Amino acid sequence: MKWMIPVVLLALLAPFCPAADNTDKKDEKPKPAQSIAELQQQLEKILKDTHTPGVSVAIVHRDGPEWVAGLGTADVASARATTADTLFRIGSTSKAFASLSILMLADQGKLSLDDPVRKLAPDVWFENPWEATDPIRVVNLLEHTTGWDDMHLREYAKDAPGMSLREGLDYDHHSRISRWRPGTRMAYCNSGPPVAAYIVEKITGQRFEDFVEQNLFRPIGMKTATYFQSASETATTLYHNDGKTPYRYWNILLRPAGAINVSANDMAAYVQFYLNRGAVNGKQIVPAADIDRMEIPASTWAAKDGMKAGYGLSNYWSVEDGFVYHGHDGGVEGGLTEMAYMADYNVGYFFSINSGNGDAFDKVAKAIRAYVTNKLEKPPLPAVASLPAGAAAYAGWYVPDSPRVELTHFAERLAGISWVRFEDGKLLLTNLGGWKEAYVPVSGMQFRHVPKKKDDSPEPVATLELLTPNQEGRFLAFGNVMMRIPTWQALTQIVLTVFVLLSMVAILIYAPFWMLGGLSKRRRRPGERGMRLWPLIAMLSLIAFVGIVIVSSDDLIDRMGNLTGWSAAVYVATVAFGIASLASAISWWRTPIQTVRPGVRRFSLIVTLALLIAAAYLAHWGIIGLRTWD
Repeated sequence: MKWMIPVVLLALLAPFCPAADNTDKKDEKPKPAQSIAELQQQLEKILKDTHTPGVSVAIVHRDGPEWVAGLGTADVASARATTADTLFRIGSTSKAFASLSILMLADQGKLSLDDPVRKLAPDVWFENPWEATDPIRVVNLLEHTTGWDDMHLREYAKDAPGMSLREGLDYDHHSRISRWRPGTRMAYCNSGPPVAAYIVEKITGQRFEDFVEQNLFRPIGMKTATYFQSASETATTLYHNDGKTPYRYWNILLRPAGAINVSANDMAAYVQFYLNRGAVNGKQIVPAADIDRMEIPASTWAAKDGMKAGYGLSNYWSVEDGFVYHGHDGGVEGGLTEMAYMADYNVGYFFSINSGNGDAFDKVAKAIRAYVTNKLEKPPLPAVASLPAGAAAYAGWYVPDSPRVELTHFAERLAGISWVRFEDGKLLLTNLGGWKEAYVPVSGMQFRHVPKKKDDSPEPVATLELLTPNQEGRFLAFGNVMMRIPTWQALTQIVLTVFVLLSMVAILIYAPFWMLGGLSKRRRRPGERGMRLWPLIAMLSLIAFVGIVIVSSDDLIDRMGNLTGWSAAVYVATVAFGIASLASAISWWRTPIQTVRPGVRRFSLIVTLALLIAAAYLAHWGIIGLRTWD
């Protein structure tokens, strides 16, 4: 379940929270450790400083592991130490086994990546308005190009011990509706790989977990890996960010998406499997061509236009400090994982922490990467080319067009609006949130990123592409897909957003003066009460909505994926905002002019218009009356 909670929470709160400047902290580079002993000291200090109980770690080369270890504590209550055999949850890193299984069956001629899913699993429900011309194919399940929404909170929250994969897919299928033509945009979706895993079950007649155990875990040498809960003395406990409060074991509804438990020893063998291009001890478990295929995306617009970087078959590119890695990360409640490797440099690593602490995760990753790349020469940079012909036609305003989570699309649409222009041979991209990036052309319509700081390493591969225009419009891709919109539409959106935000702030500033003024009989105006009170109620409801989400973030899945006091409070707060906004308009309309001071009436009109705009926008995206458990 790749970083589900941070994505949902940050996207939901983006329009309401001021952007913090954490650039210096985020970009802080650790001093590379010169030995494993020094690296161990660095990691132990990170655990202590971030209140993270333990970490499982492996650094691997093609000919074998360099270091495999467990550090810190696996269980706080018993003070049980973490070892190289302690099992950790690896979340979405599990997805690659669905892709490997499909590739094995394809090698046997039992299916093709281009086979329509309807042909192979007609009993699995999904909806695709373009099915007649653009059916969902197996490759779309694994490259996240189905167009489906990510799993809903209700699906995440379901505790599903003993449920079969088919029962899990039948539990709630409403998220499996294509929002755009399949095979165009990539949007991470946790239900795609489980549908692929179900196809494996249909073809082989085996439970997917048994197929993986027999054909992948054992041959690779992952001796203790399992999709199911293990004995308490062999597995870590997962913790909240305080490093003390444990989570209960999460019996994930769709296990192929993120349920695997593994040890550092297991993952050392797994990383070595990739470095040896699918071979273990000289025996080819899968053809090297299958590993190559996993690493290169094929089904998106960008891939079809020649972009190699991106998300392949459960394997994605990441550029860190001038080096290009392949692999996958993963997140579950109380656990974060990263598996990455560079086959050209004969090195890879794995680590997993038993806490959801993002700061600890980032610091551990940087320390390990600094060590493994300390003596490596960075890959050469592609030469800077001239701006491609026709690039000027791509200048203009863009909005995100491939949201992962439809629930938070309303926020992403506002926070993600960006301006693209070309200047001094560069593509400049500016986001309204203050994000500014520069790219230089390298080949065709492809661009590579230029770092802001001189001491930062440039990206050695193209990561942005101006996509070939089509009947849907003009787009660019740099991970997500951005769609160009008319200037008038962008400016209207910006002006209305600023107007609404300023008006909401004015309501809060004005409220204390109104309340203090109401203490004086001379200043009381009964006719003004509704015009003052309803906007304040609307704002307090909106603040309550955001506050509830923030406070519940540590247990977001359980609190919002089920009908609880938390999720019910979100429903009530959003309904109250809609009602209070409408009541503000009715109060303004019905209050006699002669009973209200002109200034109060004008102010009420302005803030009421702002509230109605906000309420209409939130209602359009389904936020008014939001039932997160449904």
